[in-house]
Amino acid sequence: MTDTTSTGEAEAAEAAAPEAPAWLGAVGLSVVIPAHDDAHRIGPTLDAFRAHLDARHGSGPGDWEIVVVDDASTDATAALVEAAAADEPRIRLIRSEHHRGRGAALRAGVLASAGERVLLADAGPGTPPAELDRLEQALGEEGQGATAALGRSGNRLVRAVGIPGIPGFRADTCGFALFDGDRARAAFGASVLDGPAIDAEVLRWVRRQGWHVAEVPVRRTPDPASRPRRAPGDRRRALAELFRLNAGGLAVAAVFIALSAYVFHGLWADLDGRYLKDALQDQNQWEWFVGVATDNITHLRNPLFTTAQGMPDGVNLMANATMLGLTVPLIPVTLLFGETVTFALVLTLGMAASAWTWYWLIRRRLVQSRWAAAAGGALAAFAPPMVSHANGHPNFVVLFMLPLIIDRALRLCEGRDIVRDGVLLGLFATYQIFLGEEPLLIAALGMLVFSLAYLLVDRRRALAAARPLGLGLVIAAGVCVPLLIFPLYWQFFGPQSYHSVLHGDNAGNSPRALVEYASRSLFGDAETAGRLSLNTTEQNAFYGWPLLALGVAVCVWMWRNRVVRALAITGAVTLALSLGPWVPVPRTDVVLPGPWRLMVKLPLFESVIEGRVAMVCAPVLGVLLALALDRIVRMRTRELRTLGLLGVAAALIPVLPLPLAVRERAPVPAFITSGAWKGYVKDGEALVPVPLPDPGQADALHWQVEADFGFRLAGGYFNGPWGPDRIGIYGATPRHLSNLLRDVRYGAQPPEITPQWRERARQDLEFWKAGAVVLPFQDRGVELRDMISELLGRQPQKVEDVWVWRVGPGQV
Repeated sequence: MTDTTSTGEAEAAEAAAPEAPAWLGAVGLSVVIPAHDDAHRIGPTLDAFRAHLDARHGSGPGDWEIVVVDDASTDATAALVEAAAADEPRIRLIRSEHHRGRGAALRAGVLASAGERVLLADAGPGTPPAELDRLEQALGEEGQGATAALGRSGNRLVRAVGIPGIPGFRADTCGFALFDGDRARAAFGASVLDGPAIDAEVLRWVRRQGWHVAEVPVRRTPDPASRPRRAPGDRRRALAELFRLNAGGLAVAAVFIALSAYVFHGLWADLDGRYLKDALQDQNQWEWFVGVATDNITHLRNPLFTTAQGMPDGVNLMANATMLGLTVPLIPVTLLFGETVTFALVLTLGMAASAWTWYWLIRRRLVQSRWAAAAGGALAAFAPPMVSHANGHPNFVVLFMLPLIIDRALRLCEGRDIVRDGVLLGLFATYQIFLGEEPLLIAALGMLVFSLAYLLVDRRRALAAARPLGLGLVIAAGVCVPLLIFPLYWQFFGPQSYHSVLHGDNAGNSPRALVEYASRSLFGDAETAGRLSLNTTEQNAFYGWPLLALGVAVCVWMWRNRVVRALAITGAVTLALSLGPWVPVPRTDVVLPGPWRLMVKLPLFESVIEGRVAMVCAPVLGVLLALALDRIVRMRTRELRTLGLLGVAAALIPVLPLPLAVRERAPVPAFITSGAWKGYVKDGEALVPVPLPDPGQADALHWQVEADFGFRLAGGYFNGPWGPDRIGIYGATPRHLSNLLRDVRYGAQPPEITPQWRERARQDLEFWKAGAVVLPFQDRGVELRDMISELLGRQPQKVEDVWVWRVGPGQV
């Protein structure tokens, strides 16, 4: 039974395959033409090619050949080609008994060709043969490593969906294309698609080999008779094949989305009632950023400034991590579903998108294995520092632009199209500015370290890349400056601007933090991680010793690879910088100077939390992991493959991310949700919650979001200036009354209320332009109510679930 079945399958395959032509020996140029029901146009095409090739390539038997592949035509196509071949032996016909598609015809023709170069052409005279001269010139100019020159065409469907591996190309099909012969046969031999999407498959395969492809504009003949007759199902088949071609990438994207949803599933389970437990006040703050951007834009106000909190001075939104690049485009989502949905969506899709672009960059530039690249992309985006920042810092999670920026910089190093790549780099960097400036600055630092490291390991190539890269950076700056001059002026010199941010003396990583596990890693210990970090959102290292050991092992194993050497230097330098200006030696009282001392006073870097520089190691380790896996899966010895995969698993399992912890969200007072506040706070006045919102407690920002920004707030949680030197601090400038209310709320005894205290309270309330003081029911509420009543000289009103003192003009 088995033998019979195998024989039958072989016979069927043989019947479906084109007839094998006789090989005529090597020739200078092969022209491959797929044909199906093209009797109305194949004759003039062959005549035109014969005349041109004889005139430009010679009339000898080894100068050229035309290979026509008849894809089971039902008209006289084959007969016409046979007649032409009888007159000209350099024309060959390959016939297929079954109609399989343009891809199968092209593959059969290319594999049967014998030319040193192979030209792919259509059966109609849409592109004159004389345009071959342009392709030959472009292919010659590309140099020794050239593979193909493509005539620019208009297949927008294929361009949009099919070949993301060749961004920027408009010559997106092989309708008129000149290939190096051996590489054409290798590329088409590796193809599997039989339909129109073979163009995308071949070009993607060529690009992944690192082979050069040139794009050439060619003339088209606007003759309706030259156009192919398309079957009704051609477009559907193209879409199906493009889906098949991209199925692997779509599967990887689905895995990333599923992993991201797993990390945030606790929040998604109840968006109205859940709050990220380890977010501190950052979720309140970022949802407020979403809401204020929506409120400003929908009311046609300046999106870079607001007085919604921090009354009366307001907030410089450009000087805060408002991520206008997402909060503004997502305004429709916010209006329809609310700020919390936008917050959760940005985190979930942003983390998955970051993993995918790292995967895309790694696979495009470094490895063949899709799943090796996927593992590297996942580590780059879901490494412990990224999961830590996912608690409330979207600007350090939504990093999908960084791989695109790196790729564009690498294109500049290649020097192909410096103007185009420089312009795009400028646009990409501009957009990243509106997503997160500090991540871009840290990434730029990592790229600078990598560039210097590569200069050490491959001086010749680095110097060769320096000129086009430098010129491209100048062009990028020329794009960025006009677009950013006003926003950056507003950020650094506008209202409520500041010069640097105080982070304290312990913002660097402890050396132990490099080898321990983060709170939300599988092997993590919250108590240990808490002692070694600023807070739960700033666990900026915590890669764990097995993962770092794997990184070292990969560097030793693949040390001959120049990229690996440069990555090793980059990782070591950035980890050292992340230790801060002073490095305590664990288990001793010794403190050593750290390399960050050289940068702590530099402009811009003085505001960076230096521990965050260790986040550069996430993509470094991701690339090293991908390179290692790509080599492991290609090992011939099964035992070595198994051992290598087990080693990788042992390093990754301890740092697998756990879902982010959530808690019940503090309820918004009914005084706010019912709209009762409208009777106490007039337009232009501020509501004064007790205690005032600040970095330690900012639930009042959520009140304001729920009230659709109907009132303004005294105090707040944002970055703003303090003192005559305009040093950046978190929150509004403290005042006597705000300090007093916070101290009593958290345990201090109320002071004796003197006339001086009453006068200070009056001045502070007037400064804030307060309309009402609102005390929700809370711990130490009695002490606070009695103290405020004594300060203001009257008792409050109980409204819904709060105590209210009206303190507008004439009330204090």
